[in-house]
Amino acid sequence: MSKKKKPSLVENEVISNEVEVNPSIPTEESEVTVEEPIILEPIEALEKELQETKDELDEQKDKFIRLQAETDNFRKRLSREKEEFSQYANERLFKGLIPIFDNFERALEDPSNEIKSLKEGLDMTLKQFSTFLEKENVEPIKAIGEKFNPELHEALTSEESNDHEEDTIISQFVKGYKINNRVLRPSQVIIAKKPTVAVEDITNEEENAQKEENSTN
Repeated sequence: MSKKKKPSLVENEVISNEVEVNPSIPTEESEVTVEEPIILEPIEALEKELQETKDELDEQKDKFIRLQAETDNFRKRLSREKEEFSQYANERLFKGLIPIFDNFERALEDPSNEIKSLKEGLDMTLKQFSTFLEKENVEPIKAIGEKFNPELHEALTSEESNDHEEDTIISQFVKGYKINNRVLRPSQVIIAKKPTVAVEDITNEEENAQKEENSTN
């Protein structure tokens, strides 16, 4: 029988190296399962950001409500001031008209009943009223002799005229007025138009022209 050969020192070292376990590579016995940590920080950050956004929206909503309330109050105050101004303006106008009305009454209640005194009273009242209109920047619209302007005048009719250019105002029914260059009431006027030439007149003119031509020849 052959005897088993004992391994040499070099062979023992090789075998030892082959079975050496690398400590960096876990074996089945040494392997440990490590659970991954649950990441909570991004979720908390998102919740915080969401809460801040909600708070900002609530703040903007409160500002909008306050602004809307201020706008409504301003609109009401403006409407009230406008109404008060209108009432004050009417009061000022009436204060200017009352003295004129008083003069009319005095002129009509004059016991003398003289035409001359009545006319003087009316003339004085008319001057007073004209002064009042001038003070309020109310002025009459020029009409007679002016060229017709549809923005200032209202043509009631037209009349043939040889003495005026076409569309010239030759008469006025109702005087118009402006206030601060804005028309209060247009002037009602009559305008001129070219005369209509009759057929008979044309025939006579042609005959006269023919006679003159024959006599010349």
